[in-house]
Amino acid sequence: MPQGKPAVVPDDGLTTRQRRTRPLLIVHTGPGKGKSTAAFGMALRAWNQGWPIGVFQFVKSAKWRIGEERALQVLGASGEGGPVTWHKMGEGWSWIQRPGTDEDHAAAAREGWEQIKRDLAAETYRFYVLDEFTYPLKWGWLDVAEVVETLAARPGAQHVVITGRDADPRLVEAADLVTEMGKVKHPMDAGQKGQKGIEW
Repeated sequence: MPQGKPAVVPDDGLTTRQRRTRPLLIVHTGPGKGKSTAAFGMALRAWNQGWPIGVFQFVKSAKWRIGEERALQVLGASGEGGPVTWHKMGEGWSWIQRPGTDEDHAAAAREGWEQIKRDLAAETYRFYVLDEFTYPLKWGWLDVAEVVETLAARPGAQHVVITGRDADPRLVEAADLVTEMGKVKHPMDAGQKGQKGIEW
């Protein structure tokens, strides 16, 4: 794509402007680091355009204070760009040992998805980050077909970016943009845990 020109121009009846402003479904997947980071970078661009942003975290603990959350909350409240709303689904459903059953976590994931569906129907946000959303799909807590159908039918000009490993092939097929983050090396391979300013 030299100079940002597409290799193919489809015969879809859309003008260049209509095609260029079409809302996108984006998936960041793969075993490498940077999926959420890339999504939050896109959220910064959306904020700069003045778009309302909704962040929905599905796995990271509600107690974690990640850098992107603070930065986007401060920016959202600044009155300079778009407003930012941050949702943490329950207490997080990662490998961290917490009280509660898988069914409790599955119910919380379903509740989070129901909120996203309401927001999509109401066109609450222009840009959505569904962080670590591939996991509730992978674990069978949400119906992949229903999720894909809902996202494909979303009204208006709502962009959605989904992060997480092992994205379901049906989600990948439905997406307009898919990036797979590959891992070449990682400090954890040498026994080093995450650190401030790098992981959070």
